[in-house]
Formats: sequence, C-alpha cells, structure tokens
Amino acid sequence: MVKGTLYIISAPSGAGKTSLVKKLVTSESGLVVSVSHTTRKMRPGEQDGVDYHFIDAASFTSMIEHSAFLEHARVFDNFYGTSQQHVEKQLLDGKDVILEIDWQGARQVRRLIDDCQSIYILPPSSGVLRQRLESRGQDDKTVIDRRMQDAVNEMSHYAEFDYLVVNDDFEQALQQLRCIIRANRLRQLRQERQLQQLLIELLNSNPN
Repeated sequence: MVKGTLYIISAPSGAGKTSLVKKLVTSESGLVVSVSHTTRKMRPGEQDGVDYHFIDAASFTSMIEHSAFLEHARVFDNFYGTSQQHVEKQLLDGKDVILEIDWQGARQVRRLIDDCQSIYILPPSSGVLRQRLESRGQDDKTVIDRRMQDAVNEMSHYAEFDYLVVNDDFEQALQQLRCIIRANRLRQLRQERQLQQLLIELLNSNPN
C-alpha cells in the first residue's frame, strides 16, 4: 500500500475554500477531507460528524491535554483541531487527505509532517471578498468588518504555502486544484512505489 499525501488547504473566510474542496473530493478518487473538531456553533445546513465534530470547550481542552490533535488553533473566538490518529490511519490506508485549516494550523502540521503539500486560496479582490461575506446573510456589518481585517492578516502568510490559487472563476480554480493533486500523484517517489514491478522488469530486460 502506497501511503497517501496530506494536503493543507487554507483561505480567508469568504474565499470559497469549502465549496471548492467539496467539489474536488467528488471528482477525484482516493481523496478525502479530514473532519475537524470545533467549538463553534453549528450553522444552518451543517451536520455533526460530516462538516465538523462539534464539541464544547471542556471536551476540546481535554483532547489537547491528551495530545489528540495533529494541530489546533483559535480562530474568530472558536477553537479548531485535527485528530492525529484519524489522519494517520487514512494516509496509511493510501488515501490522500485534505486538511481545511488556517495558517496557524498549517505551521503546526508542517513541523510534524514535512512531506505535506499546502495550497492557499485567494479571492480575486477585497471587494469580491466583502461581497461574498455579505451574501451569506449570517453576520452583521461589525462582524464582517472584523472578518475583513482578519483576512488581511491571514493572507499575509501566503508565502508559507507551496501553491496559490485565485478563486475568481470557480471552475477554473477547481481545475487548478485538480492539476495540483494529479501532478503530485505522479511524483517520482510515489510512482516508484506503485510501479516497482514494472521498473524491475524494464531495468532488467535483456535485448539479446
């Protein structure tokens, strides 16, 4: 079994990361999203165990104390964390795993898994980003203004990521994400493991 690749995908709130990732995993076999734990409240349409594992602050703190997280961070007054055991099992099963986390979490993961790949999704402009946040109809102006300020800080960490994708046209951004996944699956080290028997045959062939 060839071990899977861990992908970190980050973006400021409103950049369209979640919609892109949902579409990506339905179009690429062997690709899954790790379901994170969070202390934030469930939004309309979300399901516990599907979008997030929704837990209270005390349970989250207990998981930290037991070193259960691959990474964890505080974002917008809420906490988010990724189960290390769950991610490692999926990778060993040969699945490529996506972590939808912020730049703080990405730093923690890189310290533990040095061969992960990271992608940052940018909006096409600040105006479009604000428009997308407003169109949700979930937050008032004060909250949106704060999210816009936080987005500037988040986007300033773009240089820490391996790839940058601008989500202006959804289908184009989706295709670029597909290209990243497919190209990484063709890297020499991964292909060498998958093509071991073929390589042995080719390198030991005798034309005579």
